Parts: sequence; structure tokens; C-alpha cells
Amino acid sequence: MSDEPQQPKQGVADHQPPAAPETRGEAESGTENEPRSEAENENEARGETAAATGSATLNRPANTTGNAPANGAPGRTGSAPANGAPGWTGNAPANTTRNRTAPATPNQTADTTQFEAPNRTAYANADEGPDQVVHATTADEAGSPTADEAGGGKAGRPRRTGWRRAVPTWRMMLGGVLTVMLLVIGAFLLGYSMVKIPPANAMAVKQANVYLYADGSEIARDGEINRENVTLAQVSKDAQHAVLAAEDRDFYTESAVDPKAMLRAGWNTALGKGKQSGSTITQQYVKNYYLGQEQTVTRKVKEFFISIKLDRTQSKDEILEGYLNTSYFGRNAYGIQAAAQAYYGIKAKDLDPARAAYLAALVNAPSEFDVVAHPENKSVALARWNYVLDGMVKKGWLPASQRAGMKFPMPKDATAPTGMSGQRGYIVRAVKDYLAQNKILDEDQLGAGGYQITTTLQKRNQDALVKAVDDQVMNKLDRKNRKVDNYVRAGAASVDPKTGELVAMYGGIDYVKQYTNNATRRDFQVGSTFKPFVFTSAVQNGSATQDGRPITPNTYYDGTNKRPVQGWGGSYAPENEDQRSYGNITVREATDKSVNSVYAQMAADVGSEKVKDTAVALGLPADTKDLTGTPSIALGVATASVVDMADAYATIANHGKHASYTLIKKITKDGVDTVELPRRTESQAVSREAADTTTSILRSVVQNGTATAAQAAGRPAAGKTGTAEEDRAAWFAGYTPELATVVSVMGQDPDTAHHESLYGAMGLPRINGGGPPAQIWAQYTGDALKNTLVTDFDLQLQPGADQIQPPPSEPGDNPGDGAPDDGGTPGADTGGQNQGQDQDQGQSQGQGQGDGGTGDANGGDPTTGGADGGTQPGGPTGGESGDVGGTQPGGQGGVPGGAGGNTPGGGAGPSGDGGANTGLQGVFSGRTSP
Repeated sequence: MSDEPQQPKQGVADHQPPAAPETRGEAESGTENEPRSEAENENEARGETAAATGSATLNRPANTTGNAPANGAPGRTGSAPANGAPGWTGNAPANTTRNRTAPATPNQTADTTQFEAPNRTAYANADEGPDQVVHATTADEAGSPTADEAGGGKAGRPRRTGWRRAVPTWRMMLGGVLTVMLLVIGAFLLGYSMVKIPPANAMAVKQANVYLYADGSEIARDGEINRENVTLAQVSKDAQHAVLAAEDRDFYTESAVDPKAMLRAGWNTALGKGKQSGSTITQQYVKNYYLGQEQTVTRKVKEFFISIKLDRTQSKDEILEGYLNTSYFGRNAYGIQAAAQAYYGIKAKDLDPARAAYLAALVNAPSEFDVVAHPENKSVALARWNYVLDGMVKKGWLPASQRAGMKFPMPKDATAPTGMSGQRGYIVRAVKDYLAQNKILDEDQLGAGGYQITTTLQKRNQDALVKAVDDQVMNKLDRKNRKVDNYVRAGAASVDPKTGELVAMYGGIDYVKQYTNNATRRDFQVGSTFKPFVFTSAVQNGSATQDGRPITPNTYYDGTNKRPVQGWGGSYAPENEDQRSYGNITVREATDKSVNSVYAQMAADVGSEKVKDTAVALGLPADTKDLTGTPSIALGVATASVVDMADAYATIANHGKHASYTLIKKITKDGVDTVELPRRTESQAVSREAADTTTSILRSVVQNGTATAAQAAGRPAAGKTGTAEEDRAAWFAGYTPELATVVSVMGQDPDTAHHESLYGAMGLPRINGGGPPAQIWAQYTGDALKNTLVTDFDLQLQPGADQIQPPPSEPGDNPGDGAPDDGGTPGADTGGQNQGQDQDQGQSQGQGQGDGGTGDANGGDPTTGGADGGTQPGGPTGGESGDVGGTQPGGQGGVPGGAGGNTPGGGAGPSGDGGANTGLQGVFSGRTSP
């Protein structure tokens, strides 16, 4: 090869104008014999002469000296091409960003160099050439273009200057997008794994307990939240479609979340722009059921992830059902069932398209769209209603022809929350007590809510009973002008004898004013309404009088006032009502007139414990207070409730068959689960003959006795009146073949709660069982059974019940004769007896039918016989020629008087009848026996 140096080929960079050389480059240019500075030697030793810093070693021929720029730009002062042409000196830049190979000559070797740092200086090692060294500096210092700009044969990138340096390149943008995507995916996976589906919030699961009449109409609701959960099947299809049309028309086809709407809502919430939409129905359900109503970004994020998870674990139907049960519709109604009741008084299953569309419209703005509360917003509500209906048409859920003729369904007026007012509270309290006593549900279980309790109460009967009490008692009270009228209370209960179902109950004037339920309280004596149980027990046990005569409706007893009871170990001489004496009187007549002395003696004849057992078998609780095994049991000193008595009378009406009354037909939880109720078992408590024979004598009470007011019912009826001690309560217990109903009017001070007498109440001298209680019974029974078939009693009487028994012909034949206070036993045909009875009957008529009362447990003072013929207790017999004329205390009584003994208590005639009749100790003493 030739030793002549070859000219380098010019590259693209050779044609670019070079940058002005820097001072340092000029200062460093010179010959290779110029002494090297200490800095230069240090740079050379710093590390990497040619390989690391991009220096180039060039072998040049002899006599050629100088430094040349690496780019070989020709024509520059003090510069020479890098091929080392003779006579040229210059600087060779060492800073490039590309690998480049210097052109080679026969006597030169080009090394590939790589330039990393713009201001670093590299020097070729002088030992690598025979007698010359090429000295290279950086391009910046030499004022030459870089390799990127000059490029060893490749097009260069112009340098970014000025504002362009702030604009990201497409590579940067792509990298940023990918980074954001990775971060979003990572955040999603992290959030999905961290956010769990929480338990339902307490507010969402709280429900009211709903109490219903037997026909399904609502009685009351209790609980803090007015909500009644229902299944989707219990919501009409129109209502389902209306809600979907209003809130989420693509619910069944879309995903659980709508990210667009979610971001919009979250952004607006963060900016404080008010309440924003929860987007899909799934998201709204999550908000309602699992989270809460707070408007925060955190809640939105949780809502997002829970919705996605929920959509994977629950069906669309389940989510829609939950949404319908948790949405708020205004008027304190949570859930569509409560809303249907609040706005239209119907159930959700009965909602038609028009009503359903209005309820669906309410979800968006419950309070504002209530057109009753805010009539000024009706146009806006109407627009929303139309929007819902149009959506239903669009989705094919509603025919356009039906939509065209649809009118806006105006909701009913909003009613103030009634809660437990009126009869509601009494009924709810009675139901709760019944459930607890029968171990069906306790208070804690009921407190959780969600129960739908269908009672046995018939709405028609309930309304009729309330009206009867109001008409016959409450509307006649004058509490301002008669203090005693403030004491008046009333309680009533009605039972279907065939089923044992309680069909009506009156607890009081208003639960929020008088919270004690007068139908279930057990603190007032039942009075003479207990007497039929004594006779039923007598027939059931085949009992007889003290002298062995079987007890039937026609058996005679001594009806003398304060007559001591015979045949038991104690001392008891009860008063008759108004201290009347009746002489010999049949059981039927004694029942008509409610004669205490007869029934006290009958209780002793039967056995007081047996009477108690019969009462319990008929339906009275065994633990009833003062239900004791003594003769006083006959007078009704026990304090059973109105419901207890109705249950017992229903047993008699049902021919002696008994099953405890029931107040509950059905219970469901959350509209699905049915709560098991105790099985009702019926048994023959007493024989049919015992029950039916009792009915026969109680029919006489209504026809001829103290309860003639009950005839106003216009039905075959049987019943018994009763009065508690000191007239503190008046009762009537009666029944038809269809209904057994007991009514009580009671006296109680509203301030002290003390029992008070009812003398003068309602402007009447006294309140008897044959008065207001019987009148209430008659009105209620007539209304409750109106337009139903009239049926008569089908009775099977005890043997001999219809046979007339003669009165005792001898004194000893009358059970319990010779009591120390009698002074003799009335003869069967004496004028004194007849006169006394006539007088009693006249008195009874004047007093408007007395009912016996509970009597005086002490029996009062002994009664003497006639002034002449009678005897003082322990005295000698009277009468000059009378055989007996009188009795010693405990004797057998005098001989029935003849014609001369016509005057009650009169003197002995020639025939010596003496004090054959005790007479009446005052026709009306002014004191009424309770």
C-alpha cells in the first residue's frame, strides 16, 4: 500500500456548519511536542483512555504533526482532517453518542470509540503511534457537532430546545399510559381483594312487626322502622317494571357497576355538589343494605367493589328484591310494601301500572314528589311519573294503548302516625302476651322485627264491638259535670264457640290514654256471672241437695236473705242483692233473679272444690285469684278477665267442648318463614247434658230474668248478669250459637288506680249487669250477626231437667232448713210467702232487674221471726196452741202456718202458725250488695 495519506471520505456531518470553537479548544490546540499539562496526564490516568472515553489512536507517517478535529471538517483554522494530512494541526473532538471508526490510511489505525459524557476529555496514548500523538477533546470544547448531529453516515435528531423541552415525546406518553394502566389494574386487584362484603347495616334489617285482621287488613305496626319485607313474588310485575324503568332499565343485562356514572358521582360528591346518583340498582342496593347514606369518596369506592362481588354471588332477582325492600319512599315507609300501604292503602302485589309508576318516581325524591304534602311540586312529580311510564312502554312492559289512556293516580291523604292509639295498642299488647304465654315468641324475638302476625280478630266484629261500647257507654258520659263518669272503664271480648277464635276485643277508650287492657286485666270480681259454673258442676257431678234431691233446673232451694250455708265446716251467710228474701224458689228462678243464698248453698251441696275444678275445665286459669274452694266461690269473688270468662262461656255454648281460645291464625318471618303454632286440641270439658242444661236456664235469664235487655239482639240468646262488690263492676256474659261475648263496665280512679263504685255513673242510680253491659252485648251481637242465618240452640238436657218438682211439703224437705236467722221456714201455701214473693217481684221490677251481687261474706245479723209467734234466737217457742210455732237456733223450723199466719212476720193465730215466715227486713235498705 502507498504510504501517502488518503483523504477521508466526507459523511453527512461534514456538510453541516460546525459550531464555533470554544476557547478551551483553541488553547489546547498545538503541536504534539508541546509539553503536556498535569491535568492532561491526570485525565489520561483516570481510567480509560481510548476504550472508555472514546479516544482514537491514529498512526501517522513521519514529519506529520498536529491535532485534527475528529469530524475532519475541512477549511477550519487550526484544524486538519483526522487522517493526519501533513502540515495540519487541530483538535479532534472526543464526545459523541455513537460508535464511529476514523478513516484509515496505510500508516494509520482507527479505533472504534464511544463517547459518553459531553464534557469529558480523552487523549490518545502517545505510545501507540511511532512518533506522533493525536490529541482529542470533547466536541463541546472543540466547537464541533456531536456524532448524533454528524452521525457517521446516519441521519441525526435535532436538539430539543426552548418550550419543546417541556412537551413529552410519544415514547414518554406511551410509557405513561402503560404505567397508569398497570397502576389501575394493580389498584383494582388490591381493592377487590381487600374490600369484603360486610354484614347488613342495622338500619337495613330493622323491620316493623305487622299485625293483621283475619282477612289480611292491617291493624297496627310496631317498631322503629316502618318496613315489611316481601318476596319478589309478592310484588306485582307492574311494580317491578316501574322501578326498573325509573332507576335502571338495563338492570338484567348490564354489569353490576357503571364506571362512568360512578366516577361522575364520586367527582361531584368530592366537589361538594350535593347528593349524586348511586348509578345502578345493584350499587343503590349495596348503599342501602350494606353501607349507608353518607356521601363520601370512601363509601363510593367500597360500593364499587362490593357491587362487583355481590353480582357474582347473588342473582339479579335477589338483588332487585333487596332493593325494593330497602328503598325509602317517603311518609316513613321503607320498602315497597310499606309504601303501597302509606300511599294507597293496598299491598304491593295489588299495585297497577299507574300507582306503581308513582311509587317508582318517589324513589328519586321521596319528600319532594309527595303531591299531597307538596302540591306545588305536582308538575315535577307528574313529569317523573310520565318518564317512568314511557320507559315501561319503551321496554315493552306496558302496551302503548294502555299507557295512552292512563290518568295520574292521586294518593290518599297522609295520616299522622297513629302508632298504638285507639284499640291498636290493646290488641298488640294482647298478642304479645299471648305469644309469650304460649311460648311461641318472646319479646326479644319480636324486638328484632320482621314478623307478620295474622290474628283471629274479624274486622267487622271488631268495628261493631267498638261502636256498641261507644254508643251505649262512652258517648253518654259527662266527665265535666259528673265526677263518677271519669271512673268508667269498659272491656269486652267475643269468641266463636265452634273454633275458639277470639274475633273481637275492646280494651279501653284509647291505649295511649288508658294503657291497661280492660279485656285482659284480672283484678275485678266477676260477680254472678260465675253462678252458671256452679250449676254446670252440679249436673256434671250428679250432685244432690242436703236432703238428697237431685239438682235440676226445677229443684227448690231456700232463697232467704242471709241464710247460713249448710253442709260445710265453716260459717257463711251471704246477703241477697238488696237484702231480698225469696223463700222457696227453683234453681231456674233463682238464676233468673240471681239469688245469692241459693247458689252459695248449691256450691256446698256440690262441693266447692268440684265447682272450682269445673270452672277451670271450662276455661278459667287455675291460678285465678280468689278462685277458692269455699261456698263464696258461687258469688263470683274470683277475679278472672273478660277474655277468660268469654272462653269459659264459649265452652258451655259449644256443648261442653273446650279448647283454649286462640288469638293467632298465622305468623310469618320476613314474608317467607312460617312460625309454628301450638296445635289446638279440643276436649269434652263437661258433658253435653251439663252444658246444655246450663244453657236452658241461662236462656230463661234473657227471657224472664235480669238480662231481658239482651233480647234486643234479635237472636236466641242465653246469658247471665253479674255485679261486683260495692257496684265496682257490672258484667254481662251471654252467647248465641254463633258467638260468646262478655262485657264488663268497671270503675277505676284514673289518678290513683283505685277501684271505685259506679253509683250515679251515666246519670243512672246504679250500674247493673242488665243495664249498659247487656245493652252493649245486644247491639254488638245484632250488628256482628247481621245478614247471617238465625239458628236456635240444639240442646240435650239432663234427665228430669224438664220435670216440674213440687216444693217441699215438710220443713225438713227444704235443704238447709232451720237456719238460726230464719225463725221458721215459709209454708208452701202461706199468704206470707206469697206476699213476700210478690213484694220481691214488684221490687225487682222497680229496680230494673237486680243480678244478685257478690254478697257479704259475713252474712249479716240473724233475722228474727214474727213479733208474737216467732222466737228470738235461743228463746222459747211461741204461740199459745201452736205445735211448734218457732224454732230454736239450729232447729227444724216451725210448722207451715195456716190461714192465720198471713202477714209476714205476724203473730200466731189460733192455729198457732206462729212466725212461719221471716218476712222482709226492709224492702230496700239503700245498700246494694255487690
